[in-house]
Amino acid sequence: MRPEVALPILLPLLSGAVSLLFWRSRPMQRFLAVAGNLALLVACVWLFAATLSEGYITMQMGSWPAPFGITLIADVLSAVMILMTGIIGLAMGIYSLATTGHGHEKFGYYPLMHLLLAGVAGAFLTGDLFNLYVWFEVMLVASFALLILGGERAQMEGAIKYVTLNLLASVIFLSAVGLLYGTVGTLNMADIALRIDMVEHAGMVEVLAVMFMVAFGIKAAAFPLFFWLPASYHTPPVAVSALFAGLLTKVGVYALFRVFTLIFDQSMGYLQDIMLWGAVLTMVTGVLGAAAQYEFRRILSFHIVSQIGYMILGLALYTPLAIAGGVFAIMHNIVVKTNLFLISGITHRLQGTYQLKKMGGLYKERPWLAVAFFISAFSLAGVPPLSGFFAKFVIVRAGIEAEAYVVTGIALAVGLMTLYSMVKIWNEVFWKGLPEENLVPVSAAPSGDDGRLIKPSLWMMYLPVVVLALFSLLIGIFAEPIMLVMNTIGDQLFEPDGYIEAVLDVAANAQEALLNADDPQAEMDTSGGEGTP
Repeated sequence: MRPEVALPILLPLLSGAVSLLFWRSRPMQRFLAVAGNLALLVACVWLFAATLSEGYITMQMGSWPAPFGITLIADVLSAVMILMTGIIGLAMGIYSLATTGHGHEKFGYYPLMHLLLAGVAGAFLTGDLFNLYVWFEVMLVASFALLILGGERAQMEGAIKYVTLNLLASVIFLSAVGLLYGTVGTLNMADIALRIDMVEHAGMVEVLAVMFMVAFGIKAAAFPLFFWLPASYHTPPVAVSALFAGLLTKVGVYALFRVFTLIFDQSMGYLQDIMLWGAVLTMVTGVLGAAAQYEFRRILSFHIVSQIGYMILGLALYTPLAIAGGVFAIMHNIVVKTNLFLISGITHRLQGTYQLKKMGGLYKERPWLAVAFFISAFSLAGVPPLSGFFAKFVIVRAGIEAEAYVVTGIALAVGLMTLYSMVKIWNEVFWKGLPEENLVPVSAAPSGDDGRLIKPSLWMMYLPVVVLALFSLLIGIFAEPIMLVMNTIGDQLFEPDGYIEAVLDVAANAQEALLNADDPQAEMDTSGGEGTP
């Protein structure tokens, strides 16, 4: 029994359930938003430390042995993603106290946030494809409800695009799961990995691989079905945008990494080329879309798409170093992208708009905010010695080693275009003066995302921004030990035998225990006593 692998799922579910019990108590819901997510972070740190020391941690739910029961498994990749979930969850809990209006709290903002975190954690820890689908649907329900909080026209339009494309991805995913079960007779990912090579019809395996690629590609906002993301992520409350930007699309990327290193690792072939050029087009279309925008959150939304391309590129190159670089990019992007959205919320609080042309003067007015933006934005662009530089450096090096020179050159060019967008925001928001016609009265009371007045609480907005900026800086400073962890992930994913053994060895032991419990004579035989042959 390893409770640390289940706690990151159970704690947010418990926090959400208790929040529902205190539906009419705003103070209790706000308390749970911080206390529950703090407990989640502690559990995530525990799991991360245990996984680093042991490699794999498994748990069979209900004592049903795999592949018949539900398996929870954490390898180093899962543990890193869970750790990022805990960090972002706590940051969102604190930030939401200052930005969530009474109306949104009344309609279940905090229980939905906990439910979303539980879905994310479940997706990272499940060892079963059908349960991966279930956790995706949990995230979809919670995220759609958060997306439409407030009921504004722009939110509803964005939510329709969001849910339509994600439901399409869910249909493709579920169809692929059904076909895969009919082909190999199991949904446990470790068991599938053993059986997939024995399938007689290689064409069916390729069809299934394409279906999973399309489904997870839509979830990850990869080219060409990415337009739902920039059409929706700028419409909800800013804390919701930040939570989505940091975690939601990364679950789709994680699923691609897991499935295409564990199940379809031997059938990449031409699919690798499709994924490679899909990653390139994702990078290019995202960065060009960002260059054309002048609304703070829309720029950041397009850059989510662009950065997803780097992560998928690490998988498409398919070497241990490239995979390690791709995971490094995921980890770094979760931190800096979340922080950039949080900073956009502060600038909106201070100047009442997200339009860059109407903003300015914040370098002089709020120098610490400018420093936090500088660290996060230029890290996103890959400026040394910040965290984004090392992630891109590893991917570029892996591309050169794989002799993918054209792709590598495009990745470098996209980095320069990302720098252009970040400099544009810097110049418009922080460096130039605030246009006189857009001066905001100092006496104007800040309001929540639903328009209702709330108490000034900028320190609760600054605290997670400063901590995440420092965290991003530390990732760059301690890039070498972090890269050792990333190399471990690359080795584990490239050689999945350890994952398979961790799941199925536990299954064999559990099966033997069940048989021995039912047959005392068998227990005598296995212990060396006399028994019938």
